[in-house]
Amino acid sequence: VLSLCCEACKKVIFHVPSELEADTLVGRVDLNECLQSADFISSSDENFKVLEDGSVYTTSALSLSAEKKTFTILLKDIQEQVQKEIHVSLVEEAKKTPKTRHARDTVLKRTKRRWGPIPSVMIENSLGPFPLQIQQVQSDTAQNYTIYYSASGPGIDQDPKGLFYIERETGNIFATRAVDREQYPSFQIICFATTPDGYSPEVPLVHTIRIEDDNDNAPYFTQDLFEFCVPENSRPGVVVGKVIAEDRDEPYTLHTTLKYRIVSQTPPITPAFSLHGDTGVISVLLPQLDRELVPSYTLLVEVRDMAGQPFGLCTTGTVVIKIEDTNDNAPSFKQLQYETRVEENRVSVEILRVSVVDLDEPGSPGSGAVYEIIRGNDDQAFEITTDKNTNEGILCVVKGLDYETAKQRVLVIGVNNEAPYLLAPHSQQLSQSTCSVTVHVLDVDEGPVFKPCLLRLDVKECEDIGTAIGRFVAEDPETGNSEGIRVLDRDIGEMRRGQCNVTVLAIDRNGKTGTGTIQVCIVPGNKNFPRIMQTDYIMCRDRKPICLTAEDSDEAPYSAPFVYRITDRRLASMWKLTPHDDNSWYLSPKSDIPYGIYEIPVSVTDNGGKIGENTVRVNLCDCLTPTECDGRTRQLSGGNVTLGLWAILAMILGSLLLLLILITICGCCGAGVMHRQVTDDCANHNLIISNTEAPGEEVMDHNIIPLQNTCDQGGYGVKTGEQQTFEMVKGRGHTLESVKGGGHQTLGSVKEGGGQAMMDTCRYSYSEWHNFTHPRLGEKVHLCRQDEEQKHSEDYLLSYNYEGKGSLAGSVGCCSDQHEEEALDFLDQLEPNEGMRS
Repeated sequence: VLSLCCEACKKVIFHVPSELEADTLVGRVDLNECLQSADFISSSDENFKVLEDGSVYTTSALSLSAEKKTFTILLKDIQEQVQKEIHVSLVEEAKKTPKTRHARDTVLKRTKRRWGPIPSVMIENSLGPFPLQIQQVQSDTAQNYTIYYSASGPGIDQDPKGLFYIERETGNIFATRAVDREQYPSFQIICFATTPDGYSPEVPLVHTIRIEDDNDNAPYFTQDLFEFCVPENSRPGVVVGKVIAEDRDEPYTLHTTLKYRIVSQTPPITPAFSLHGDTGVISVLLPQLDRELVPSYTLLVEVRDMAGQPFGLCTTGTVVIKIEDTNDNAPSFKQLQYETRVEENRVSVEILRVSVVDLDEPGSPGSGAVYEIIRGNDDQAFEITTDKNTNEGILCVVKGLDYETAKQRVLVIGVNNEAPYLLAPHSQQLSQSTCSVTVHVLDVDEGPVFKPCLLRLDVKECEDIGTAIGRFVAEDPETGNSEGIRVLDRDIGEMRRGQCNVTVLAIDRNGKTGTGTIQVCIVPGNKNFPRIMQTDYIMCRDRKPICLTAEDSDEAPYSAPFVYRITDRRLASMWKLTPHDDNSWYLSPKSDIPYGIYEIPVSVTDNGGKIGENTVRVNLCDCLTPTECDGRTRQLSGGNVTLGLWAILAMILGSLLLLLILITICGCCGAGVMHRQVTDDCANHNLIISNTEAPGEEVMDHNIIPLQNTCDQGGYGVKTGEQQTFEMVKGRGHTLESVKGGGHQTLGSVKEGGGQAMMDTCRYSYSEWHNFTHPRLGEKVHLCRQDEEQKHSEDYLLSYNYEGKGSLAGSVGCCSDQHEEEALDFLDQLEPNEGMRS
């Protein structure tokens, strides 16, 4: 192929056949002349690709149209932001003889065949002679054409430049000098086969030259000095540490297969450690490592490649193993007996120092001494501590000694270490080291002494002045009596929380003084009565219990818990008390007692048995809320009922009205205006439900006939078969009325049908009626109370049969079904006649 290069970065012309197959080398462009630092190389025509060495290949089979084709190679330097272009023109080459054309066609059909050998191998550090041939590449097209060989890449035209070259005519690859594998383990070069006119019948060959490793590097330790620690008396097999070595030769070969061993040990005694040959792990070998004998060991270790073979390369290193101290030596006193002196009554004074010997490491917890007084210090008069600087025991007197009590004291002192004792292998348990100290007490002339020096007296509060509460006496320690001792002064401290301290000063004949303290504690008493804080209450119709709360100014145990009790028997039968907590109880009525004001005497007993009398005033009012109560409720005290003025007037008016109705009835009976005779048999009278306030249940009994209007004057009666009776109703107003549906009217004459009077001569005199009805008309029956939630009640009409002589109707109110039985029981008490039914 004839290649004509115009000015760089302007235009390049390649002469190629008219038909090109895929992956065919078109030519090579010198890219460095245009832009040496190109980061990006691309082609404007997707039918061509450009390699980094400037080789241009076809990506698909194509034919030249119009005998010419052009495209552009784009070069970019991203960092420097530089861009250049190379214009490429393809020109169809001149046609040659058929033989050449036939051969050319044959060569073009074999361009995809691999034409290079297997990768080459070169031993590193080769001694030559140089140049040294390492491989030869050949192209089969050399049979038909003259082929020239060339190469590029690392080691040729890239660093390290000039290491290899290829002969142009033979394709032999030569090395010009020795190579270090650790620096360049392999090279990849690109080989080209071209004709003299520049045409390349072969695809460029990427050839690998591998540098074979030579054991030219000795292994080396990663540290100049390895330092480890291990506790003394460690068991054999305990891991101390690990040494690590590396080799720069080729991995996974004998050149890097390492072996470790201990060369020597300092001090040169029985080997104390072992070294694993493959891993470099150091372990304890000697069963008794004693820090007190050998505090540290120094090991000289070796690492060798070639699996430890004698011809392998080796390196040595140093390992220092420090033996850590453990408390395997018990401290012992330097001296077993001591003597010292101290004046009596002296305190906080040092009287002796004791010292010990410990073979463990100084300053460590294994050698730090801890002293204790084992015997002779029952009164805690002595104390021993440790001087951290000298490790000595300091014996001090912390409580004054008494010569008269004991002239000398003998102490036994023991010593231990701060750290727990660890028994060394094959050694016996050691006993604690002790020493004895004799302390001589020196006599001193002393002042009076109070015995005890602190006296506690408990005094009840409110005690009378001048009451003897105790005795506090001072004595002379030498004589043991109080002769010649008097009190000079006293100082009374401030009273705080019922307690004060009195300091007493005593003096003897010689002027010696002594002090004592009396601690006076005021004991609380039960001087206050418990009282109820609130005594006036209003209780509405819901009769919710009242919470009574009492207070007592005394302190425990003379205050709460309180016990409440109603002291009046009659009120106790109507009201009850139930506990709530220590201070409060609930007050509530036992049954449906009448509305009114109740004054209830309540006693409250505290925990000390003191009783406080209280009067609780409860206004039991017919109200929904306490604000509705207007104060007109009747007052009830001691279970008696006192009626107000309006109640008395209502009773008088009711009696007069009832008398008027009876006279009217008797008059009607005497006039004989009844249309139908009233029969004597009243045994069939029944209970009739009248919905006076709320709708009641429908009555389906055939014996009960609804009320009918039988009188032109507004009177109403009840028909039962052929009988007709008048029913008198005792309502809330205490008036006798007849019943019509839910309304009440005055009982009048009875008429039937077209208004003709049908009355029979009344066979019963007024006195008979009066004798039966009068005792009952004044009765007020309380069968139940009306709850706030139920605004209405049902009135039951009751018929009574009085020995077949007449009938009487009464009204009883009930709140719910549960009170119906109470109403029937009440009726049974009023009516003894078996003919009465309800």
